[in-house]
Amino acid sequence: MSRRRTLGTKKKIALLVSAATVAGGGAFVMASTSNAAPTPKSASESTVCLGLATALGNNQKFIADQRANPDAQSEARIANRKAVVAEIKRKQEASGCAVGESAQDSQTAQPSQPAQPAQPPAASAQPSQPAASAPAGDTGGGAAASGQQVCNGSTVTLSGEGGAPAASSNQFPAGTKLKVTNLDNNKSTTVEVTSVSGSCALLNNAAFEQVREPGKFLIRRALIEKVG
Repeated sequence: MSRRRTLGTKKKIALLVSAATVAGGGAFVMASTSNAAPTPKSASESTVCLGLATALGNNQKFIADQRANPDAQSEARIANRKAVVAEIKRKQEASGCAVGESAQDSQTAQPSQPAQPAQPPAASAQPSQPAASAPAGDTGGGAAASGQQVCNGSTVTLSGEGGAPAASSNQFPAGTKLKVTNLDNNKSTTVEVTSVSGSCALLNNAAFEQVREPGKFLIRRALIEKVG
């Protein structure tokens, strides 16, 4: 007949304490892991997300304006902008931004930065340096000429639309020429306004590529001039 060994009271207590210690340690590890703070975005990632949010907000405002004041072409414009909105959301997801987060152009302007002084009259320009006013990134179409500064303090982003370099605006009619200079890299482009948007100057993809900084979807320090 087999003999059953029984554990003494002290041994039972020791085993229960050991088990509780192991379980408690596991719970602590799990709690520490679950409460870990998310990794903050870098400055460059935040700038990309802000630019995409601004572009999304501008396009959403354009769609809302078209619905509030429709005309014969509104449905076509809205369908086009919906495709742009979808593309911006895909870029937000790919960049690790909050998908669907939007911001209006007026919310991203930096009021703390003083507006650039108005261009002096042509007569006061130095005749010995006629090409100095044309930044290295300038592209044709009269871009070398300076004009009347407009939309002081506005930021510039992209609409996501394709085609030849162009712009849209909520202040200037189609056919107006605007010169946009990125003061952070001294690149500029002169484009024609072809449609309406929710900001002073909203560049399409081709125009934005001419003045952008790599990896950025927002020009914070922009000089916008009406030329021609």
